[in-house]
Amino acid sequence: MANIGRASAFIAAGTLVSRLTGLVRTMVLVTAIGVFAVGDAFNTANGLPNAIYALVSAGLLTAIVVPQVVRAARNADGGSAFISKLFTIGVVGLFAITVLAMVAVPWLVELYSPQFSAPQKALAVALGYWCVPQLFFYGVFALIGETLNARNVFGPYAWAPVVNNIVSTAGFALIIWLYGGNLTVIEDWTPDRIALLGGSATLGIAVQFFVLMLFWKRATLRVRPDFQWRGVGLGEIVKMAGWTFLMVMVGTIGGVVQSQVVSDASGEYPAGLVMSNAWLVYMVPYSVIVLSIGTPFFTRMSEFGSAGKTHELRETIDTSIRTLGFFIVIATAVLAAGAVPASRIFTNSGDEAILSAPVLLAYLVNLIPVAILFVIQRMFYILGDTRTPFFFTLLQGVLIVASAYLAAAFLPLSMLAAGVALGQSVATIVQLIVATVLLHRRFGSLNAGSWLRGYARFAIAGVVAGVAGWGVWQLLGGSSSWLLDGKITAMLGLGIIGIVAGVVYIGVLTIVRAPELSVATDQIKRFRRRSAE
Repeated sequence: MANIGRASAFIAAGTLVSRLTGLVRTMVLVTAIGVFAVGDAFNTANGLPNAIYALVSAGLLTAIVVPQVVRAARNADGGSAFISKLFTIGVVGLFAITVLAMVAVPWLVELYSPQFSAPQKALAVALGYWCVPQLFFYGVFALIGETLNARNVFGPYAWAPVVNNIVSTAGFALIIWLYGGNLTVIEDWTPDRIALLGGSATLGIAVQFFVLMLFWKRATLRVRPDFQWRGVGLGEIVKMAGWTFLMVMVGTIGGVVQSQVVSDASGEYPAGLVMSNAWLVYMVPYSVIVLSIGTPFFTRMSEFGSAGKTHELRETIDTSIRTLGFFIVIATAVLAAGAVPASRIFTNSGDEAILSAPVLLAYLVNLIPVAILFVIQRMFYILGDTRTPFFFTLLQGVLIVASAYLAAAFLPLSMLAAGVALGQSVATIVQLIVATVLLHRRFGSLNAGSWLRGYARFAIAGVVAGVAGWGVWQLLGGSSSWLLDGKITAMLGLGIIGIVAGVVYIGVLTIVRAPELSVATDQIKRFRRRSAE
């Protein structure tokens, strides 16, 4: 637990800085291009490499690399031969897919945003040619980063994205300096401006990869190109990867349908870029809490699973879920109470923030369930089972698609993005319930009674804290508050709401004598010590 605590603290520090600089990046981007027609065109173009990367490698890396590298470490060479072959396949495959994606940019834009006007599609295509090369750098960055995680080297993978945010923010700021802000007229986007916008985004991803490469020596692995892809157990990976590929394909199809549905609102109401920015705010607590705490737990669970230590593995499941819950519940309460000022951070006016806040609230519905799902889904990967996750992800995908079309049929355009986001949240909750039942049948007891009691305590404290935070928001003026005058004042207001809600949350848990309080306190102390170092 001490090692996990130190690793979590280091990852949390890096992730927090990364997410904060990411918010600054988004604020500068929104100032430069707005959140409607031009913003949605950039969102589509910049989202293409992310979507394709998720399809071809993200699920594969998460499901397979960490458990397999942990197992390969038991080999006489420490896993060097296995990693060499894996890296060679990955780099060759990523390069080929990136080239194909570059050729397919016009068709991909049409697929994701069929409701765009002709000028908006043309802008998205032009930006897409600049953004799609990110796919290659995303892939090799994740391949190296997940391998470092599997070797218990957690920090560089969490901190490297800070460089990406700094580089891309500088590029977006240069656009504002050269051409002025709020460039929302599509016709004003000349080739030089397009190159600067798309090139800045891609340069940041490339620099991020090269920074991570500086830390590769810490993995203590000797890696070289190796095209002899037989005899090191890669067949098992191919078998597992088939189900993982199908699983991510389901998620991609759901994302395409969502993008198509909300593109109908683009230009006048919250649509693609607002959803992406709301997701970015949502991802701050997810990344800082779930990924920073869950990642070292996942490596430890993989080690226990590889060694056949079932009792220790079961205890770690319980501990990880309760530890995540302690932090994620208060984060949900704070963002729910401060949804409007949080939305003001990535919009250009108070009216836009009020219009966008329902999207963030809709996403927040699944923030707590997705933290539990993080552990449950990775348990299947540890057990070498990628088939079962495909089926409960397929269920989620069907619900996401159905809910998106229902939102399009019954909701006004002003609420379309929020309806689509809420449908995704409900689908994730159903996915969690089904996944937990299936894992219990496969693995046996999950100590669910222990962590469910913990979450009941967290929920009580979270509701009280959320109400207190909302009361602060109302006392500060609510929708007519000075907090909505600018992005900085909105961040200040969100901080005030967070402090009050956090104090109330800790107070309630102290009153009910929550045993998780001491564990969480130790995590915070380690985080502060690590940050000070």
